[in-house]
Amino acid sequence: MLFRDLAHKCVTTLHGRLDLPDFMPVFTTFPEMPLVSISSSQRAPMPPNVNWLATVYHGLPATVCPFSGRGGEYLAFLGRISPEKRPDRAIAIAKRAGVPLRIAAKVDPADEAYFEEEIKPLLDDPLITFVGEIDEDEKCAFLGNAQALLFPIDWPEPFGLVMIEAMSSGTPVIAFRSGSVPEIVTSGVSGFIVNSVGEAAAAIGRLRLLSRLAVRRRFEARFTASRMARDYVRAYQTLLAGAVHSPATLMAAE
Repeated sequence: MLFRDLAHKCVTTLHGRLDLPDFMPVFTTFPEMPLVSISSSQRAPMPPNVNWLATVYHGLPATVCPFSGRGGEYLAFLGRISPEKRPDRAIAIAKRAGVPLRIAAKVDPADEAYFEEEIKPLLDDPLITFVGEIDEDEKCAFLGNAQALLFPIDWPEPFGLVMIEAMSSGTPVIAFRSGSVPEIVTSGVSGFIVNSVGEAAAAIGRLRLLSRLAVRRRFEARFTASRMARDYVRAYQTLLAGAVHSPATLMAAE
């Protein structure tokens, strides 16, 4: 009874994917628990009676990466080597477009077989450079010096911090339409949303139409830590006032 009494008072932000069966008993047993999602798409697998308090997009310090007005000539892939992140798609895109690709990614033990069998054979091409894992100090230069970030995911990504990290440096994002991507990338402004390798390769030719300054300003308007903090304060104030709004009325700032 104590836990149930506390459940409607404690706000929980959900950060991962929510389509795992083991999660459902908790949400159905305690439907009064106020929940915050990090994207609207993250909510899709959840039961209809979940008490959504807000969607609050992630935010980063405005100074997280310095603005790079010139960018570079290569495409960047940053993340994990895993089937759902689809580095094979990134390689196919770069080869089709004839543009160099640098892959900065770690290989977790669970994905070693996938790397050895599926990805490593694709690296034997002069256009492809496997950098390996990089640290936080190297990340901004890697992203800021890129022509674009490739985000060719094949899973319902709840958010995707690397997209806004790239945008903070002014680097546009070419991302597959999945999960939170349509909420993060403004196609034609901060990058392009695509549905195939062919569309992604064609989008590389349109990058010159984008302003890297506009990409940076989009980050400043939507994905800073201060904006995130304001959204959380607004959500908590609503809860404390006893007026939990519908999901449509309490969303992250556009």
